[in-house]
Amino acid sequence: MRLFLAAAAALIGLSGPALAQGALGANYNEHYEDVDYRELERAGAKWVRIFLPMRQLDRQPAAEHGAIKTILEAKAKGYKTILSFKYHYNRVPFPKAGGDEFQRQIARTDAVLPLVMGKVDILMIGNEPFIESRKQDWNPNFNAFYEGLAKRVIDYRKQHCAKDCPTRLYMGAMNKMWTEEWRTPTTDRWMAFVKETPELAGVSIHPHLNQIEQSKAFLDYILPRMRPDQTFIVTEFSLIWWWQENMEKPVNPVFADKYGAPRNAQNWQIVKAALETPFPKAQWDDFLKMSPWFEQRKHYLRNQMKIFRDTGRLAVATYGFKQGSSMKAEWGPKKTPWLINSVFAPATIRRNADGTSEPNYAWIDDFRALQKN
Repeated sequence: MRLFLAAAAALIGLSGPALAQGALGANYNEHYEDVDYRELERAGAKWVRIFLPMRQLDRQPAAEHGAIKTILEAKAKGYKTILSFKYHYNRVPFPKAGGDEFQRQIARTDAVLPLVMGKVDILMIGNEPFIESRKQDWNPNFNAFYEGLAKRVIDYRKQHCAKDCPTRLYMGAMNKMWTEEWRTPTTDRWMAFVKETPELAGVSIHPHLNQIEQSKAFLDYILPRMRPDQTFIVTEFSLIWWWQENMEKPVNPVFADKYGAPRNAQNWQIVKAALETPFPKAQWDDFLKMSPWFEQRKHYLRNQMKIFRDTGRLAVATYGFKQGSSMKAEWGPKKTPWLINSVFAPATIRRNADGTSEPNYAWIDDFRALQKN
């Protein structure tokens, strides 16, 4: 069986070593409006990733959706591209495979495929399926629903992009693999489907962590469950839960004294001040440099990429590239501080006269350096 799958993969142009480029790109999530090619050029980025909430296609034709237009524009400008299909049900009961809602998702998917198949480099089927559903819905129906969607995409690719198709297919991302409750018969079946389906190039992971060591649990789980010719992608990754742990802790008093902030201010309040009136770059840099919780992890990007690349199986990883509007909305002490991750920081640092934003002092140099590997 293994030899048959490997041969089938070779026939459709999938090659583990060829796909394991270990690239690092720019992730924008749903914020296609934030793509600025001047900033991508400044960072040396060659990959762009966007996700598409499929329900939004009910409001407008797929060809007019900003995510589709932007990912195709990026491709036309010479960037490598990843588009993730997001089917989310985290606040409602999961629909029945083959049922009415399943058929609606098939119709939405069918509307997008003619626009992007053979054009984007990677299509990801499902964004974060496990986070975008309720735990009580992780059952055989959940698997059947996503397997049906994947087969639809695979069939379209066979019919319309069969010969040397440049679009690779990956299944959507695994989350929180360091905890037992997120490693279940449902995730086992997810990985078995990936392994048994020769048209799939691999799977994605989203290691959002408290500590970098937790990322190894993702690799220990997925790699033995894939074929040797398959690779993995990492469309999101960060130390977000470490940043969260430190938001309600006191700001460094040296920073407070230098910039006239109250000594009893908490870190989230300094961020709030920057969101209300963006800081000069030197001031935002000082806030992070004077915060041991950040400064001691300022090379996380470099260190995390080394762990991914050392497997020899990483196709591409994309890192949070720019502070978006959803990151600052309703800011408060419990708000998830995604904006700390961002390579470019237009929400917390004053923009340049030409409208471009300034980068986070820590991430930009390592991001550039990682392009050379």
